[in-house]
Amino acid sequence: MAQLSDDCFAFGGEMMAVDQALELLSGRLHPVTATRRIGLADSLGHVLAEDVVAPFNVPPHDNSAVDGYAVFFDDLTPDAATLLPVTARVAAGHALDRPGRRGEAVRIFTGAPMPEGFDTVLMQEDCKAGEGTVVIPPGIRRGANRRRAGEDMARGSTVLTAGRRLRAEDIGLLASLGRREVTVRTALRVAVFSTGDEVREPGVPLEPGCIYDANRFALIAALRQLGCGVTDLGILPDRLDAVRGALEEAAGTHDVLITSGGMSTGEEDHVKAAVEALGGLHFWRLAIKPGRPVALGTVKGATKGAAVFVGLPGNPVAVMVTFLRIARPILLRLMGAADEAPALFPLRAGFTYKKKAGRREYVRATLARAADGVLTAVKHPRDGAGILSSMVESDGLVELPEEITRIEPGMIVDFLPFSEVR
Repeated sequence: MAQLSDDCFAFGGEMMAVDQALELLSGRLHPVTATRRIGLADSLGHVLAEDVVAPFNVPPHDNSAVDGYAVFFDDLTPDAATLLPVTARVAAGHALDRPGRRGEAVRIFTGAPMPEGFDTVLMQEDCKAGEGTVVIPPGIRRGANRRRAGEDMARGSTVLTAGRRLRAEDIGLLASLGRREVTVRTALRVAVFSTGDEVREPGVPLEPGCIYDANRFALIAALRQLGCGVTDLGILPDRLDAVRGALEEAAGTHDVLITSGGMSTGEEDHVKAAVEALGGLHFWRLAIKPGRPVALGTVKGATKGAAVFVGLPGNPVAVMVTFLRIARPILLRLMGAADEAPALFPLRAGFTYKKKAGRREYVRATLARAADGVLTAVKHPRDGAGILSSMVESDGLVELPEEITRIEPGMIVDFLPFSEVR
């Protein structure tokens, strides 16, 4: 089971910086240790639990990169065309049954093994074929269009390392090594709750003052995208006993509990109190906008076990931003993944913006080409924490560090594309 060590670091009234929180977490989060063997076709998004070493060269033999003619380079006239007899034909999956001979050319096709001795391949488009002959123009370089054995992967080399989340290209690479199965980390078991008497399931009639539950559905989708095993535990009412009972029961059978809403200090916000009664909070207020009430803690199960607790804000934009920048690294760490931090890309700002010092802020933005052709980040016109459509209509987030207080057009900013955190 994923664990968080019990030595809770103290946190007072001041808000904690994002980087400080993530740094403190890195030494306290312990990945799941269980592994399992699964079919290669089912491994997309899973975290690799083994180093993969190439058992043979890929490609296993020298082969042709094009359709054309294989020759000895030294048979070619450097400054004039060369006429050679075509004595054999080699297709992919078939090898010539003899070594090559000087003074001959062999018709060869893409992927076909290079006959012994031949070192250069001419593209058929560059040659003039005759009756049993071929005319080869001058100017080709030695070794052209010849793929070397092992140039993709050399026998004995480590081609994938444990901790990698498997992508489509990784699966293709494993298949090229003849692998049908792979050892991966067991998926995290994550329970997801929403809180609030005003929250309703989509599809039911909406009473005055109520809203449909967007947060839970967005979180479940994001968790499944990460490869987590998700249990949907629905909407918790605004009662301390109900919140506490649900968290305690789920903690015994899950690695992680994630809630949205209920983390503030209002009279109807009971999640913080329930977690403190069942285990402890390690932090619950971050210097981040949107999303200040973000919590991490531990919840003990009713009879056994404990789960890592992640409490996210109630506003939907704040939920998505804090999931991407806080919860996602936590989950990846627990999954044993090596790629915890997404790449940020420097872009030119196309907007003016003021912010408070000492707080990390995330601005929703789209990408556009400026008049000079340079890619520019353009702020979404609406920036409320409840405007979920702004996330749909944006390409990513501009991350503004604590020390920045003003952005002017033309300044370089860090941009996080949503494609980086899928």
